[in-house]
Amino acid sequence: MEKKLSVIIITKNEEKNIERTLQSLLWVDEIIIVDSFSIDKTKEIATKYPVNFIEREWKGFVDQKKYALSIATKEWVLAIDADEVASEELKIEIQNMLKETIQYQAYFIPRKNYFLNKWIRNCGWYPDNQLRFGRRESLFVTDRQVHEGLDVNSEKGFLKGSLQHYSYNSIHQYFEKFNIYTTLDVEQKLIKKNNKIELYNLLFSPVSQFLRMYISKNGWKDGIHGFLVSLFSSFYTLVVYAKAWEKINSKK
Repeated sequence: MEKKLSVIIITKNEEKNIERTLQSLLWVDEIIIVDSFSIDKTKEIATKYPVNFIEREWKGFVDQKKYALSIATKEWVLAIDADEVASEELKIEIQNMLKETIQYQAYFIPRKNYFLNKWIRNCGWYPDNQLRFGRRESLFVTDRQVHEGLDVNSEKGFLKGSLQHYSYNSIHQYFEKFNIYTTLDVEQKLIKKNNKIELYNLLFSPVSQFLRMYISKNGWKDGIHGFLVSLFSSFYTLVVYAKAWEKINSKK
């Protein structure tokens, strides 16, 4: 008997992305969108499609994703972001799996990340495997406050079909997200560093990040795009450390 598939998406002001995403998902059995009262045309666009559109107060990435997972009704779940697209290869691969015995409880999916409309093949950005497909009853949401994900307490498999991630279409958009994500990452950094940020963290960690992405991970092969991704990522590292340091010292 063929298995059924739910897709879960959390949204807020995604009018520029949501239609492209939904167009790639018309083959699934259930689409659940948990929206945080978007003030753009997200709802108008999304409800043209066969979706279960639920409006819910924003309580953070983790809480929204947990809620979306909790109301999925099908045996298998695919979690996708509003700026991602399921490739044709991924569609066919999952459709074929749902007709057979599935070996693992969850699967990683490779993700093609785009920056300024270019697929970044290096910088450590590919294959960027994300655990997004799994048996609903086995899945749980991790507690990372940014880039929250799914996980299972068992061995995982890997799919070949990819998600296409249109993450940053402009530098302006990158830095709009930058401030939000760096703030959310502060708590994880404080835990990792035992609430102690030193000067060398601010001096050397950003440089190390740049060299790792641009040299070790061959970011130079992606031209100016690769240089900017590496440079912005090093600045991201600097700002997370700086915000963590600021938070520690504000308590003194």
